Amino acid sequence: MPFANLPDVRLYYELAGAETSPVLLFSNGLGTNIHMWDGQITAFSEHFRVLRYDIRGHGQSGYTPGPYNIEQLSRDVVGLLDALHIDRVHFCGLSMGGMTGMWLGENAAGRIRKLVLCNTAAKFDPEHMWNKRIGTVRSGGMKAVAGSVLERWLTPNFRSAHPDEAQKVLAMLEGASPEGYVACCAAVRDMDLRDRLKDIRVPSLIVGGAYDPAAPPKDSQALASAIPHAAYAELPASHLSNIEARDEFNKKVLEFLLA
Repeated sequence: MPFANLPDVRLYYELAGAETSPVLLFSNGLGTNIHMWDGQITAFSEHFRVLRYDIRGHGQSGYTPGPYNIEQLSRDVVGLLDALHIDRVHFCGLSMGGMTGMWLGENAAGRIRKLVLCNTAAKFDPEHMWNKRIGTVRSGGMKAVAGSVLERWLTPNFRSAHPDEAQKVLAMLEGASPEGYVACCAAVRDMDLRDRLKDIRVPSLIVGGAYDPAAPPKDSQALASAIPHAAYAELPASHLSNIEARDEFNKKVLEFLLA
């Protein structure tokens, strides 16, 4: 199995597509793993060498004691690229993965060709909400929050019309490491990049979900307004726009990356 050994953690990754193609890196959201991007592999691997990885504390990657922070998670990306001898990538991150992308766009712009920030915000919900969620997971495990998280991530219509897809997402959440989840909750809770978005100078696309309660359209629009020359696309989806509006998502992101 492919692992990259960083100084303090081992990250699981997968590659798909021609070795000679430019690399596109997908970064997953809180409580998920590389399989949240399954619906993108066929479309994107025709044009790119697609790199997916499990964030520290998630999936098959290693766990180190938390709490984590966004800089730490972002430096994991740089370490992964160094380990794989990859100089520059297109980066697409959703939710927490998008927060990682913002940090990279400001602090490691030389490693990023184009940046896609999906269903994310420069500052998420108030601290007390994250502290409550951390306490719930510590006392009851992932099943104590998975159902309510799923309801925020996918609209009722999509869950009803695509029960198998919804079940896959639920299984990802319920199977996530409680320790890794809690450590990453702290990273999301503590990050605030609102005053630093103006310093992101790489070409950027912001993808929002029209029905997303976790990262509402106003948050996505704020990113598009603050990041110089950023493009904006709003999809008919909740938080997991890459799953709920897969075809539209793939089309919009491909158009941006190939332009």
